[in-house]
Amino acid sequence: MSEIAFWFFLAIILYTYGGYLILLLIIWAFKSIFKEKKAVSENYEPSVTIFIAAYNEKDIIPSKVENLRQLDYPKQKLFFLWVTDGSDDGSEKLLSQYPDMKVIHSTERKGKVGAINRGMQYVDSDIVIFCDANSMLSPTTVREVVKLFSYSHVGCVAGEKHILLPEQESAQGAGEGVYWRVESFIKWLESEVNSTVGAAGEICAIRSCLFEPLEPDTILDDFVLSMRMIEKGYRIKYAHKAVATELASFSIADELKRKVRIAAGCIQAIPRLKSLLNIWRYGFFAIQFWSHKILRWVAVPPSIIAVFFTNILIFNHHIFYRWFLYIQILFYLWVGLGFVLRRHKIRYKFIFFPYYLMMMNYALVLGLIRYLRGRQSVNWEKAKRMSSQN
Repeated sequence: MSEIAFWFFLAIILYTYGGYLILLLIIWAFKSIFKEKKAVSENYEPSVTIFIAAYNEKDIIPSKVENLRQLDYPKQKLFFLWVTDGSDDGSEKLLSQYPDMKVIHSTERKGKVGAINRGMQYVDSDIVIFCDANSMLSPTTVREVVKLFSYSHVGCVAGEKHILLPEQESAQGAGEGVYWRVESFIKWLESEVNSTVGAAGEICAIRSCLFEPLEPDTILDDFVLSMRMIEKGYRIKYAHKAVATELASFSIADELKRKVRIAAGCIQAIPRLKSLLNIWRYGFFAIQFWSHKILRWVAVPPSIIAVFFTNILIFNHHIFYRWFLYIQILFYLWVGLGFVLRRHKIRYKFIFFPYYLMMMNYALVLGLIRYLRGRQSVNWEKAKRMSSQN
């Protein structure tokens, strides 16, 4: 029985972190050979609103405004909307000095989802692109996003997140950077094969006409908002050249806090998006949802623990199990090395990836506990970011 359990839990881990990627690569290869890809319209220029929900972002506002003004898109079709609900650092007063920035402010803080629900009442453009105040957009971002909307079946477009790192970096920055490079590749493959599974808040664009207010207690607003487009019969595409760049979290503690909140939002999102898990109704996308999100969120953390302890129980069954346990022990020593060196800046960033990966799984467990105990607020907390001078 222990041997069966060992292989069962190991299969979950291997499929989630490797098998799913291989499956996508195989399907992508076949589609590349046998199916001609329809070209996008490079001349498609709908009206666009850049929507920034910001809480106490006064320090970053001048840089963000300058970044927005550098976007390559017809000025008469590009609008900027800031919603600063709850900000008490004078953000709205600073933004009022920029005539091309529309500002919606209220002293009451209702979290990002409240800001989105309120702010969307003021959007009348064809497309709305949600982005974070601390994420700097590449000049061609808007064009790269909107050209995918020239496909009538596309309801949402996700952009690519880049983590800006110094040459030598510590654990949270190095691990975060490696993770997002891998995640971006998976999202691109999903888009090429069928549909990306959700969009992150750094760049999440939708057709404005498809927006419906989100539940006021929604934690992971960007993910739920984008996945609702699938429920409406549209697809989510990935614009890998639409880049949002931000600095890595200042410390592992800041990153862990952010990941725990995201994890709680992931757990909350499952019952709200449960219809998308129906393979008979949503076909391959349901398999994608199970593979990329559900297994990673719910099944992998306990599987990691189960594989280690069942491996101990069957240690003497075969030489394979002995060597596999040794490999696990070496892996956790590697994780421990990342923990010890987490505050040091090291050129070889791969050293920190196992530590970051385990930290993420730890955050999923904490997020589940926090959600079940009802202690996760919808209000987002700013994660302290590194200085660009570091």
